[in-house]
Amino acid sequence: MAERIYVSIVDDHELFRDGLKLVLTQLSQDFSISEASNGQEFIKSLNDRVPDIVLMDINMPELNGRETTKRALEMYPDLKIVAVTMYGEENYYMQMIEAGVKGIILKKSGKYELEQAIQEVLGGGSFFSQEIMRKMAMRLNRKNSNKYKTLTERELEVLVMVCNGLANNEIAEKLFISPKTMEVHKSNIFKKTGVKNSAQLVIYAIKNGFIEI
Repeated sequence: MAERIYVSIVDDHELFRDGLKLVLTQLSQDFSISEASNGQEFIKSLNDRVPDIVLMDINMPELNGRETTKRALEMYPDLKIVAVTMYGEENYYMQMIEAGVKGIILKKSGKYELEQAIQEVLGGGSFFSQEIMRKMAMRLNRKNSNKYKTLTERELEVLVMVCNGLANNEIAEKLFISPKTMEVHKSNIFKKTGVKNSAQLVIYAIKNGFIEI
């Protein structure tokens, strides 16, 4: 029998918390669920039990998602937090990444995307909804790109497109290369940057000032 996962939902809207709890019961994992209506309440709850994963709203009264994330990670650096956001709040994405979240998903995401996000983050990775990656509209920061001499010009192009959420076949078409060649470029980028997936590459690129939003 799979081990139960302790998840904490932090959101000031009771209706949304109830909906998210219902969705979690429909997933393949076995969850133990707690909830908090604001950041202050969540921080206090950490004195009783530390969750395996946190689903964190961004805009909340008393203590917003960014500050809550920073304080929680100061207390428990290994805490795994996924921001759950409304469409159109892309101005906050960078703030949440800098605060230390391991992923960002939209509140309108389906249950399978939520399950994928939970699995990836619990496994030590990161996860971003494809729609969010596209909305971030990233571009190469030429000012800082000299720090990455190990990446070829073609690999730089691929990196930016990956961070923009383009699928492998879309990148191959845009660059007029075969899917197999595209996979080679992507594999080389992962090896050179030390990341394991596209979501981790996004965080790596942002935190290192490699791309601009």
